[in-house]
Amino acid sequence: MLKRNLADLKSGMVVFLVALPLCLGIALACGVPLFSGIISGVIGGIIVTSLSGSKYSVSGPAAGLTAIVISAIAQLGSFDVFLAAVVFAGILQIILGVLKAGSIGNYIPNAVIKGMLAGIGIILIIKQIPHLFGYDKDPEGDEQFIQIDGENSFTELVNMVNFITPGAIIIGTVSFLVLFIAEKPFYKKDKILSNMPGPLLVVIFGILFTVAFKGYPFLVIDSQHLVNLPRISSFTDLKSNLFFPDFSKATSSGFWIIVATLAVVASLETLLGIEAIDKLDPDKNESNTNKELMAQGIGNIACGLIGGLPVTSVIVRSSANINSGAKSKMSTMLHAVLLLVSVLLLPQLLALIPNACLATILIMTGFKLTKVAIFKEQWKFGPEQFIPFIVTICVMLITNLLKGVCAGLLVSVIFIIRDNIKFSFDSSNEMLNGKQYYLIKLPQQVTFFNKGYLIRFFKTVNEGSKVIIDGSINKSINRDAKDVISDFVSNSKKKKIEVELFKYHN
Repeated sequence: MLKRNLADLKSGMVVFLVALPLCLGIALACGVPLFSGIISGVIGGIIVTSLSGSKYSVSGPAAGLTAIVISAIAQLGSFDVFLAAVVFAGILQIILGVLKAGSIGNYIPNAVIKGMLAGIGIILIIKQIPHLFGYDKDPEGDEQFIQIDGENSFTELVNMVNFITPGAIIIGTVSFLVLFIAEKPFYKKDKILSNMPGPLLVVIFGILFTVAFKGYPFLVIDSQHLVNLPRISSFTDLKSNLFFPDFSKATSSGFWIIVATLAVVASLETLLGIEAIDKLDPDKNESNTNKELMAQGIGNIACGLIGGLPVTSVIVRSSANINSGAKSKMSTMLHAVLLLVSVLLLPQLLALIPNACLATILIMTGFKLTKVAIFKEQWKFGPEQFIPFIVTICVMLITNLLKGVCAGLLVSVIFIIRDNIKFSFDSSNEMLNGKQYYLIKLPQQVTFFNKGYLIRFFKTVNEGSKVIIDGSINKSINRDAKDVISDFVSNSKKKKIEVELFKYHN
């Protein structure tokens, strides 16, 4: 029990260090009060986790909803009205859970899920490199290719060359060295060192360097490169950072379109996240997705009522939770408690954390998600697995997560259709007594997708031969396919082709 609690304690600290900049960065990117991001992280970590159908999932504000949040607030006119939409979106998610819509996630191919994980890993690396060098123009947590400032993920890498901060590079280099050592067997086996998570050491060193560099203008860390926390020193400050829903526009159609959009997109991101988390789960648990949808819905109702951003299951924080050795839901709950305590009691200390050391933690998480072995594995499985995998990654890199997954799904469906056409018919031909015989067995279902195959098969039939069309197991046949067979039968006499229809339902 003690060993498990220590593992959850270490994991909770790591997830907290990953979640803190992301919660704040997503709130900043959405143009809402920073404390809204913290509220979502706390509600996602405590309320959603306690009701969740997943053991290791971490819920909180999601980068994938940023564009929707910005657009919705602009359309509704205020953050307060948007919060009302979040409340109703949560109710709709509960209804989806009751209707067992969570099973949608079961139909996402493994190649697409693995492509999504690898894509997130690559995006993390690309997005965090500028922060590693001291260039913080793009807020933490922004996963979009096209950024708010008009730049994109790749031009940001070019621009950072003009804003390199020597102090940030030193901190980043030391941070990578610390994380590298923390992964070594001797570190993990040592009774004392093994209880000190690498990411926590990185943050401690980062704070020490920030203080030490203050006396050196060349190395000093600018305030823009430090964690930007909301200052809450009294109950009055806390109250002023809480926002409450305004239901005045709940009668407009535009309001309900936003409600439906939020509920559907948040639910899809959650289901995709849960599928991905189950793939990473060392215990191979299968999460109850319907229960998860209801938990997310309750969490979003709570967020809407006190001024939080909408929450979903988030893969980056969840993968950090699993990779750091979590054993139960307690790690996720602990990270939420640390989020709240840090803002209320330790804002001055946490405000000394440089983004460079947090960037190294996220980059290392990215590398774990996008190992070369994953690409080799998908390549070995053939084009049916590799192409949807690569397409998912590429489209994610230049758009966002949902579009990448949809593109991967589309390619997977194309392969499924191709295989269905290619392998659904059993056909053969043989020469007997100087006459060519052809046999084609119709499958149980013949659709318009099979029309092309039938046309190609009938074109291969030689004059003076016999064709047996076996429909003994066929239960339904599409009108298009029926017309192809009828036309062949009608034209067969001209080519002296004998046709026998065996148990064919005309």
